[in-house]
Amino acid sequence: MTYKQILFYIIVVLCFTASVVFVNNNYSFYERPIAEVIKTNLIDKTEMIDLLNNEDYLFTQNIIAEVKNGEEKGKLIHLVNDYSSSKAYDHEFHVGNQLFVTIDANIENNGDLTGTIQDVKRDKYLLIVAWIFIFTLLFVGKKQGLYSIISLVINALLLSYALDVYLNNSNISLLLICSISVILFTVISLLLVNGLNEKTYAAIIATLIGTFISLFITYLVLWLTSEKGLRYEELQFITRPYQMVFLAGLFLGSLGAVMDVAITMSSSIFGLYEKNNNIPIKALIKSGMEIGKDIMGTMTNILFFVYISGSIPILILYFKNASPFGFTLSMNLSLELARALAGGIGIVLTIPIGLYTAIFFVNRKRARL
Repeated sequence: MTYKQILFYIIVVLCFTASVVFVNNNYSFYERPIAEVIKTNLIDKTEMIDLLNNEDYLFTQNIIAEVKNGEEKGKLIHLVNDYSSSKAYDHEFHVGNQLFVTIDANIENNGDLTGTIQDVKRDKYLLIVAWIFIFTLLFVGKKQGLYSIISLVINALLLSYALDVYLNNSNISLLLICSISVILFTVISLLLVNGLNEKTYAAIIATLIGTFISLFITYLVLWLTSEKGLRYEELQFITRPYQMVFLAGLFLGSLGAVMDVAITMSSSIFGLYEKNNNIPIKALIKSGMEIGKDIMGTMTNILFFVYISGSIPILILYFKNASPFGFTLSMNLSLELARALAGGIGIVLTIPIGLYTAIFFVNRKRARL
């Protein structure tokens, strides 16, 4: 193990330790009062019938917690929590759980506070998941995994900034902002992960061409069909043009799949070329198309499952209420299916685009030899 590797592992361990210590002692950074549960008591159980006509039970907890921040820090607070046996829209709390609360003005006879539960403090659980993700990337990808983490952080910051720009400047088109963001996402991600080389350049060009053509075809189809069949009810609370918001989400959603296909095609072609510098172009095209056919089905299925999975709870709700099958699907899956189909178009188009773009750079490389 080299000195740089040892130093890197030490930095990772220090970052992990510091983040764990911080997230368990960051109460003062929150404006809302936080209380940690120190005692719970089940005081009531009443039977009820929910909206789905299924038997459910309502439990009531009497909770004593300690306030962890603010002027009342260190004092005990008494809370009451009602939760159902299904826990679909509520929680059962245990000792050690940390809760956001509101503190009532009145104080009990023993000097303790009373209040109501607002939400659960979940940052430490998010930290655990985040570190599992980071350790997995570093273990499998090592240096490339580190660059992947850096690109993910940069892209998240760029997306947040882009949305802030749009919210503060309503006269700027959201699609224009997303177009600039897509270019930056693609260039930063591929350059960080794969470095400055012809394989990366080919993947960048193929990704951008495939993504923008996919958006253009989708926009053309929506214009020709007057958006018939699309149900925008889930966007009804948005105060901005929902068609534009939908297209922007579709645009960004297809980028990931298109980028994956583009780098796969580019890496495959350059991998074949590096193994045999004299391989004929026809053989590269044939091999590339075979690779494209292999990944085409799996990638389109991935898009379908990713978009549809988020609608499973609402689909179950509609079906349990005896809603017609066609009505249920049209109400809840029209936008998801449109996104999946648009991404599928981008995947299929990116296969030949990525193939011939990579071959173009291979020919350039041969010409320099």
